[in-house]
Amino acid sequence: MEFHPLKDLDAFVEWLFAPWVKAQGLEFLEVERGRVVARLPQDRSQQFVSGAMCGQSLMSAIDTVMSVAMATGDSLPRGTQHIDTHFLRPAEGEPLLVEAVVKRWGRTSYGDVHVRLESSGSLVAHATASFAF
Repeated sequence: MEFHPLKDLDAFVEWLFAPWVKAQGLEFLEVERGRVVARLPQDRSQQFVSGAMCGQSLMSAIDTVMSVAMATGDSLPRGTQHIDTHFLRPAEGEPLLVEAVVKRWGRTSYGDVHVRLESSGSLVAHATASFAF
């Protein structure tokens, strides 16, 4: 692997992700083997007219944070195979915490992602994901 998130997270993110993904402004707070927590700020460019963050932005953040978590293993995943996301409440007006945890490593690896409002910890979305290795 050219870059590894546990060795140089900034270089890894710069190397792997598209400019529009980086423009979301994810701030990686915790990165360890099989677990990543990131803060997703809210801004008008990612919100519906109602002020709630749109699902496309949430799913991008979910995939991005889980991709980093998957890459904390011994090899770089070949890509996302599947993500199943349940939106539980509107994500309105405050930053979100996105936590991805790898549940099983293998040729196909699996993980869970929880998206919570930063201040209250209320669950906004839950996703399960699989990645090919």
